[in-house]
Amino acid sequence: MLEELHVRDLALIEEVWLEFGPGMTVLTGETGAGKTALVGALKLLIGERADSTLVRAGAEETLVEGRIRVGASEFVAKRRVSADGRSRCHLDGEMATVGQLSETLGPLFDLHGQHEHQALLSPSNHCGYLDRYIGEPAATALAAYREALHGFRQARDSLREAETRRLEAESRVDYLRFVANEIASAAPTDGEDAELDRRMPALRHSEKLSEAASEAFAVTRGDSGASDALALALSALERVKGLDPALDELVARLSDAAAQIDEVGLELRQYGEGIEHDPRALDAAEARLSTLAGLKKKYGPQLSDVIRTREEAENTLSSLEDSEGGLSGFRARLEEAQSDLQAKAARLSTLRHEAVCLFVHELEGAVAELAMPGARFDVSLEELDFEGWTQDGPHRLEFLFAPAEDQPFRPLAKIASGGEVSRVMLAMKGVLGEADQVPVLVFDEVDAGIGGATATAVGRRLAELARSHQVLVVTHLAQVAALADSHLVVEKLVCDGSTSTLVRVVEGDDRVAEIARMLSGGESATSLAHAEELLATAEASS
Repeated sequence: MLEELHVRDLALIEEVWLEFGPGMTVLTGETGAGKTALVGALKLLIGERADSTLVRAGAEETLVEGRIRVGASEFVAKRRVSADGRSRCHLDGEMATVGQLSETLGPLFDLHGQHEHQALLSPSNHCGYLDRYIGEPAATALAAYREALHGFRQARDSLREAETRRLEAESRVDYLRFVANEIASAAPTDGEDAELDRRMPALRHSEKLSEAASEAFAVTRGDSGASDALALALSALERVKGLDPALDELVARLSDAAAQIDEVGLELRQYGEGIEHDPRALDAAEARLSTLAGLKKKYGPQLSDVIRTREEAENTLSSLEDSEGGLSGFRARLEEAQSDLQAKAARLSTLRHEAVCLFVHELEGAVAELAMPGARFDVSLEELDFEGWTQDGPHRLEFLFAPAEDQPFRPLAKIASGGEVSRVMLAMKGVLGEADQVPVLVFDEVDAGIGGATATAVGRRLAELARSHQVLVVTHLAQVAALADSHLVVEKLVCDGSTSTLVRVVEGDDRVAEIARMLSGGESATSLAHAEELLATAEASS
């Protein structure tokens, strides 16, 4: 609830400090005294738009401070509006934005007054009003519906993502098949290109290599070749073996050389005999190298990269063949989620449809007591296309209103009279009772255009609301003021040519005098007696 309010240099208010208690507090006073300015101060405090014209003439800025307590939580807010329109905000001692004030404190206040846009006028809030009237069953059904809607949207998005991935992959199918087929047709093996590179010199220069190997063989192992000459040399040295160690060492070295020449000679013969003299083999090898080079250029740089590219293409193609089965799984989950959502939506819709008649009946009964005889209500439940279902349900719900029996129903937002809007909201609050969670209700001239017994009914309705909410009421009706728990009088004072607003708490005789003024404009014996009677009646009924 609002516990304290400090206002300085706002409109005609020079400075006021106010404390508020639970229950209903009324603000009364002559027209133009500044009652609505205090409501304007509350609007600034909860983050509504600032108007520099609110700054008191001659002052540099308007200051509004407030202390609000909700359960164990306490908020201290401050807002300054300078004469040039700049706004500064603090929340719990820290700098804040207007948006933060609105987000934190706005939900704690419900302001109702002439020509104001209110939550009641927005169809987006109407489902919430009806659900609060229904109570726990609607809250449970709405939570289940929202959970099912979330599950459906997740399943739908998952299917769409899977289909997108498949479409993206399918757009590459022809390319992947070409790649796989091209590489598979060539059938490269790892290291094949290196082996061909090693063989190519022998294939390209076979005759020269063969001739050179034959000549070298003849020189080393042919008749009168190096091997025979070395054999003669070794034979001559064998005759003197053992006579001189120095010569024996040379014999050993020469023997090793002879053995190596014999071995090389044999290898030369084998090499020459193994050389291919087939031009077709050379053409085939060169063609194969060219094929492999082309593959490496496109899919390499290494032949192992080419082979891996083929494997990846084949794996992707294989997964595409299996993806249709995966999509069927996503489709089955979506169908299951949709079925669940439709069942939960049907439950929520049934609860709302069943509640409409009684809700309308009670609302019409409540407004009938508030100077709105013949006023009628209806609830439009327009079924939405499945894709248009929202967090609030599978339909669009809107309150309709007819101010008299001979008038057609129109959307509640089309009501022209702010007084009617306020009284409809007052009736709505009464019907909803404690289900409405907004702690502070502010009514500005909710009693416009009424009097007599209707005024008493309005006051009693406000007093009933004050049992579960803190209610602040700006009123001109003595019948309403008499039912308040606390009474503030707003007065206009003129001193030395300067006009200002004073706010004071009235009790006892002062309150009787103020009620009398509201009844007759003065303090006659008759009006004072009537005021005492009103207060006594109010106290007896509380």
